[in-house]
Amino acid sequence: MTEETLNYFNYFTEIEEHFQRVRGTGLFLLSPLDWALIESWKNAGVPLEAVLRGIDATFDKWRSRKSKTQKVNSLAFCTQAVLTGSAPTESGAATSPYTAEELRGYLGGNAAVLRSTAGVRYGEIAAALDRLSAEIDEHARDLQRLEQRLTVLEEKMLAVARASQTDEHLLKIRQDLEADLRPYRSKMSAPQLAMLEKQYLERRLLESQGLPRLSLFYMR
Repeated sequence: MTEETLNYFNYFTEIEEHFQRVRGTGLFLLSPLDWALIESWKNAGVPLEAVLRGIDATFDKWRSRKSKTQKVNSLAFCTQAVLTGSAPTESGAATSPYTAEELRGYLGGNAAVLRSTAGVRYGEIAAALDRLSAEIDEHARDLQRLEQRLTVLEEKMLAVARASQTDEHLLKIRQDLEADLRPYRSKMSAPQLAMLEKQYLERRLLESQGLPRLSLFYMR
């Protein structure tokens, strides 16, 4: 785990420091959403350079505006630029890296997995994915908003998964986490530890029930 862990956190650290540097506020702390976004980029194999370019493109566009009433306070503002791998056009409408049919298939596929693997407990979430799929022509024009909707659905899915686990199983996951983290705790900041614990626990919960990740960053 040593080399893999160091590479893992280098990815997060590079993005965090670059965002702080470009924003011009070194003390700015990333939010849990920001950490989750970085995690999804890392897991989906998004190159570090593409993320840094997306951050630069987002701030370049923001600085070009005459009115700057809304600050870039989250990496979520950079999602569209990172997804496309290039700066948005002047009109603000970026070209989607996915076709409507690809998005429809991804959403519908995840809904089918929830129904066949996870059962009735996740029926409401599967139905929500079906609705997004049916309205994909509209959602494909704003991938950032679609990603936000998927994030909300995944949080609901995780809440159901958590409630369905026995205390013994949750304790075992916590014990495994502690054993893996023990050699590295002194080398990590509190935000890094909190992020890793959150992502580790979520990943184990999803794997234990055969649940899919819903983020667009997991599209293949």
